[in-house]
Amino acid sequence: MSAQKIQIFDTTLRDGEQVPGCKLNMDEKLVIAKQLELLGVDVIEAGFPVSSPGDFEAVRAIALQTKDATVCGLTRAVENDIRVAADALRGAKIPRIHTGIGTSELHVKYKLRTTQENVIERAIAAVKLAKSFVEDVEFYAEDAGRTDNEFLARVCEAAIKAGATVLNIPDTTGYCLPDEYGAKIKYLATHVKGIENVTLSTHCHNDLGMATANSIAGAINGARQIECTINGVGERAGNTALEEVAMVLRQHPYLNLQTNINTKLLTETSAIVSHMMRMPVQPNKAIVGANAFSHSSGIHQDGVIKHRETYEIIDPKDVGVNDSSIVLTARSGRAALAFRLQKIGYQFDKTTLDKAYASFLQVADTKKEVVDEDLHVLVEQENLVAAS
Repeated sequence: MSAQKIQIFDTTLRDGEQVPGCKLNMDEKLVIAKQLELLGVDVIEAGFPVSSPGDFEAVRAIALQTKDATVCGLTRAVENDIRVAADALRGAKIPRIHTGIGTSELHVKYKLRTTQENVIERAIAAVKLAKSFVEDVEFYAEDAGRTDNEFLARVCEAAIKAGATVLNIPDTTGYCLPDEYGAKIKYLATHVKGIENVTLSTHCHNDLGMATANSIAGAINGARQIECTINGVGERAGNTALEEVAMVLRQHPYLNLQTNINTKLLTETSAIVSHMMRMPVQPNKAIVGANAFSHSSGIHQDGVIKHRETYEIIDPKDVGVNDSSIVLTARSGRAALAFRLQKIGYQFDKTTLDKAYASFLQVADTKKEVVDEDLHVLVEQENLVAAS
């Protein structure tokens, strides 16, 4: 069976930039947008044009610069929002307007202070207006994760009839469990008239640490677009991490789902976004964290040295990392010490290695990590003689 394409919709420049302290200037946005295009992203959500003159100009500039990816502008279901977004996207080769409205009972009752019927009317009007400017219109049902499925299906069907080409089903608060979210996507895929003519999209937040799991569950159950950000940046606890989605699908080919992402650029892209947003990546972050391919446990080190796949399911080179890292600590064993000594030019017989290991442990108990310079000093101090 041939693999089905999953569109990657990157919202680093919109949802990601909403993180306090991560504001980007125009030049930085253009650099990141260019990198996203090189990475193979299908849709770049460039911003929320009506929110500020700066955001409008950034969306406009990205639209003019981008040649291969769709450029998308976010709006509310508000006429002025949509007209401003259309203006910002005027120069885009492949433009998309992303409009929508809250659909959960909490949003309808407390945020919008209206009725379900009015929400449907506003959704229809927004999609129709957006459609008058661009062919590609994405509709989002905000807080779909907590929206009753039957009502959500009614809204989606109305949006399709109004001209929507993509339906975004956001777990806005990161509340859903993967089986719940997957079931919601499946329900829509089987209950919404005309659903076969549009693309279902996931947009999951990480408040309970399940954004990637929910997105994958959505894709398994029929979604063909995943909305995500580099390093998982975004509101509150963040969004689905693009690098995680790309590698999950790559490492599980039996799912028959693939992306256009050039995974060898993931680490480079992560570093660019981290630097420009002034937002460090946690060391234990999956795929792109500093420790993602580092090993300090003696048991793990021994296994990786003998055969990498004993403890690594991803080849570091596949994500743009040169090699695994063997970190020497007090938990390291003789195999790791011998490996690192050999890397810096020393090869000892077993008796000499045992002596070196005893001295190494004394050093390791006083330091968090033993580096190459420490090993050179140890060899000199102990007068260790290399094997002939």
